[in-house]
Amino acid sequence: LVWVQLACAFRYGREDLDVIGVSFRKDIWIKRIQMHPFEGTKPPNTPIQDALLKKVGDQGHPFTFDIPVHLPCSVSLQPAPEDAGKPCGVDYEVKAYIANEEDETDEKVEKKDTCRLIIRKIQYAPNELAAGPKTDLNKQFITADKPIHVEASMEKELYYHGDPIPIKVKVNNETSKVVKKIKISIHQITDVLLYSYKKHKKCEQTPFCNRDQINANSTFEKEYRVTPLLASNKEKRGLALDGKLKDEDTNLASSTILLPNMDKQMQGLVVSYKIKVTLMMGGGLLGSLTLSDITAELPLVLMSPKPAEVTDISLE
Repeated sequence: LVWVQLACAFRYGREDLDVIGVSFRKDIWIKRIQMHPFEGTKPPNTPIQDALLKKVGDQGHPFTFDIPVHLPCSVSLQPAPEDAGKPCGVDYEVKAYIANEEDETDEKVEKKDTCRLIIRKIQYAPNELAAGPKTDLNKQFITADKPIHVEASMEKELYYHGDPIPIKVKVNNETSKVVKKIKISIHQITDVLLYSYKKHKKCEQTPFCNRDQINANSTFEKEYRVTPLLASNKEKRGLALDGKLKDEDTNLASSTILLPNMDKQMQGLVVSYKIKVTLMMGGGLLGSLTLSDITAELPLVLMSPKPAEVTDISLE
């Protein structure tokens, strides 16, 4: 008998730490089908299955899995250079193996009778886009009679990986204080969910900092552009990435879109982003003790565009 299994699992510890039969891995979803001899009705082949059958001939046996929409996307946490084994995160593994018994759940399958393939589940950006976010903030200093007003906004909330993100900043400084510079940074927030345990981890992208100075009793308006890229954050351990780390097309992890009635605990990892616009103030009468930086936050949804449908496939 030949079986095929698709498993979605959450690995919450490095593979090299698995000792004395204790695995840092939690299976989220598993499905098995008997591929040979096949039982039931076969679904129609996809274009890529037809192309593969033309290449391999009668030895090919197509199979299909339907992945429930509530399952999480493939996400990996970027390991340190010295870390070994599979990284922490959510992965999907297809395993084909030979079994001697129909009820193969308790049968020990030899490694030589097994082949494995890691696949990725990716969620693409929705067609309907929400309006761009906007935030207003007033800051009143103890030593100033009037406040400083900050307005930050974006044209839309959703952007694709690799696209520059324009951010409009308006400042009305009615105080006698000086804004020394403006810093714009993108933060990735990853909630690591395991049973009732929740870990909140922040990984800040390389901040964009400029020397724009806003004098006392003046106004300021400017548009900045920032682009969050994995290439700028290769050394940051714990950064959430899309899927398998060895793939050259891997991006920063896409934002997790939770559907209605979806169990958040089933996701394993929940990723979100926010943009921080920080006005870095100059010292007051007592130096920096009397002042603090002013930070406005904007939500950001970072995803991949849906690719065009491919119907004509040829394999050489």
